[in-house]
Amino acid sequence: MAENTEVVVIGGGYAGVMAANRLTRRDDVTVTLINPRPTFVERIRLHQVVGGSHDAVVDYPKLLNARVRLLVDSVERIDAAARELTLVAGSPVRYDYLVYAVGSGSTGSGVPGAAEFAYPVAGLEEAQRLRQVVDGLPTTAALTVVGAGPAGIETAAELAEEGRAVTLVCGGVLGPYLHPKGRRSVARQLSRLGVTVLDGPGTVVRAVTRDAVRLDDGRELPSEVTVWTTGFGVPDLAARSGLTTDELGRLITNETLTSVDDDRIVAAGDSAAPSDLPFRMGCQSAVQLGPQAAETVLSRIAGEEPADVAVGFAGQCLSLGRRAGIFQFAHRNDVALRLHLGGRPGAKLKEFVCASTVKQLAHEGRKPGARDIWVKDGKRQQLLRAQGEGAPTGSGRAA
Repeated sequence: MAENTEVVVIGGGYAGVMAANRLTRRDDVTVTLINPRPTFVERIRLHQVVGGSHDAVVDYPKLLNARVRLLVDSVERIDAAARELTLVAGSPVRYDYLVYAVGSGSTGSGVPGAAEFAYPVAGLEEAQRLRQVVDGLPTTAALTVVGAGPAGIETAAELAEEGRAVTLVCGGVLGPYLHPKGRRSVARQLSRLGVTVLDGPGTVVRAVTRDAVRLDDGRELPSEVTVWTTGFGVPDLAARSGLTTDELGRLITNETLTSVDDDRIVAAGDSAAPSDLPFRMGCQSAVQLGPQAAETVLSRIAGEEPADVAVGFAGQCLSLGRRAGIFQFAHRNDVALRLHLGGRPGAKLKEFVCASTVKQLAHEGRKPGARDIWVKDGKRQQLLRAQGEGAPTGSGRAA
């Protein structure tokens, strides 16, 4: 009988869970998922943690195939030459193949005072901490949300729906991804909720103090609590381990999601930069990249050539409080269309997306590889050619 192949997945987010479940397609593969928490975090619901309407956690047994071993710990270093992981608390773990799916989180902004006085919301503990702070404030307290991407818009709306005084500082355009029609719809709903939106030139934050936010145009906004939703980055584990990364720390791979340094390391999700041309961070790309990373590993085990990555986008879905939302439709290559669905139907669709994403993870656990609901973008190769012929295409160190 052939020996089992040991595959370790680092990171139990959307990409990591999908990858771990897909790997169980082969009976001779042993799968270990390493994650610092014993529960799965629904990151697309963290604004609801801040608003107090959801805890954003799911027990892993509800999502993972029974053959996936969950190891609650953090990885300190990857020794690619020895194929070994140094853990923070436990004994070293060896692997035959590694799936790198460490996700993303908040990073230092470099803005004076932001690290000391602002509250990030990119992680579960950060969102829980902010909720505790907000609970201790009077409803009249001035709250400032910095950043007008999905996290900023959704957090501002949740807080305003509670009757709180919220100012959203965009630092540029409100909802940069959105089509202008969708942007106007979001602006109207935020206005209905009482959110003061400061956008356009001069709204870049230059400093944060204990009780104020200073803008580029010289304005100083009173702010008893400042929420920071900009500056996403990835953990520096790959860089610390001597692997090739981009400037944000994402692991650079070829088009099969294989590290350019080592054929035994494959990346997925927010921490992957295929051909140094990464996809937009978020669960929409993560749930597609996770299975594809697993398929690359399974192909190598079978002695077959892995397929190139293929991802397709549907758009961007935002909640605007509990009673309104927007789905901004997009081309499969992630360019927004004029079409959007707003209001109460938008809220219902957003909730459907959140719930169905968890169901997708669980379905992959029950029936690995049984379905792929995503229609892929067929224009990536054109984009790569347009970027020039210098993108990484090698498969790294020989297996």
